[in-house]
Amino acid sequence: MNNFGQIFSLNIFGESHGPMVGITIDGCPPGISLTQEDFTADLKKRSGVNQMGTTSRKEDDVPIFLSGVFNGKTTGAPLTIVFENMNIQSKDYDLQKDIPRPGHADFVASKKFNGFQDYRGGGHFSGRLTVCIVAAGVVAKKAITHLSMNGLSINISTRILEIGGSKNIETAIDQAIENQDSIGGIIECMVENIPIGLGEPFFDSIESVLSHAIFSIPAIKGIEFGSGFSSARMKGSEHNDQMIDGTGITSSNHAGGISGGISNGNNLLFRVAVKPTSSTPKQQESYNIKTEKIEAFSIVGRHDLCIALRVPIVVEAITACVLADFLLLK
Repeated sequence: MNNFGQIFSLNIFGESHGPMVGITIDGCPPGISLTQEDFTADLKKRSGVNQMGTTSRKEDDVPIFLSGVFNGKTTGAPLTIVFENMNIQSKDYDLQKDIPRPGHADFVASKKFNGFQDYRGGGHFSGRLTVCIVAAGVVAKKAITHLSMNGLSINISTRILEIGGSKNIETAIDQAIENQDSIGGIIECMVENIPIGLGEPFFDSIESVLSHAIFSIPAIKGIEFGSGFSSARMKGSEHNDQMIDGTGITSSNHAGGISGGISNGNNLLFRVAVKPTSSTPKQQESYNIKTEKIEAFSIVGRHDLCIALRVPIVVEAITACVLADFLLLK
C-alpha cells in the first residue's frame, strides 16, 4: 500500500490539502550528515518555480525532521520528514465531489473508500506527495555514497527527451499555453558506475523493482529499459551486447545495463512516459454523480499544463531509493 522497500524502506503519508505530507524512511544507515540545506537543490527542481507550464501553487517545502536525526546526523532510527501545506485553495475542488475528473483518481477513489476519501487537490493521490519522494531521494543518494563499494561513485542523472511529442520544449510549452490543454513527455534516466550484481531473480529483478517504484509516481504510463520496445524489431545478433573485456563492459547497451534481471556493470538506462495532466483547463464532459447526467465542465484551480517538466528529479529520487535498498541487501 503506502510502503516500499525491504531494508531502506519508505512509508508515505498525507494529502494534498491536509496540514502536511510526509515520509518515514526506515533502514537509513546511522552517521550520515543531514541538514535542511541538503534538500534545497532537489526540492527546487521539483517545484518548477518560475517555469512556464507548471502550477502557480508554490509551497516553501522546508523539510521538518520529526525523528531519526540528532546533532545533524542520522541515528539509524526511523527518519520522519514532513512538509507543511500552506498555500491551498480547497474551494477549487468543490465541483469534484459530484463530477469526477476524466483520467484522474476521483471516481475510483470514491468507490474504493466508500466516499470517505479527501477529494481536495486529489487528496492522497496528488502529485503533491512527490515532494516526499524527492526528500527520500536526497537521503538515499547520501546513503548510496555511504554504501558505495569498490570505490565506485554511483551517479544518477535524468533528462527530458521530448515534451508533447516535440524535442523543442519551449515551443511545446508555448503551444500548450496557447491551446490551454495539457501535454505529456518522455524522461530518460541513466545510472553510471553501478556495481555488477544488483537485483535478484525472478520477482526482485532490478527491472521489476524499479518498474514497481517508478509506477508509484503519478502520471507515469510506461517504462522501457535499454532499446526497450524497439528490441522487438531487432535480430538477436543485433540486440546482443558484445563484451569487450573481463569487467563486463560491452560495445553496445541494448540491454540497458541489465542481464538476467541483474546489473551487469554497464550504465543502467531507462525511459519513462509521462501522460498529460488530467486537470486540463480545456472544457470536458463527465458524469455528474448527483444529477446522474453527462455534463460539460472546466477545471478550476492551479494545475500543471505539463507535469513532465517536474518529473525528472522525482524519477532520479525513486531510482536512488531502489539502489540504496539493493546496496543494503547486497
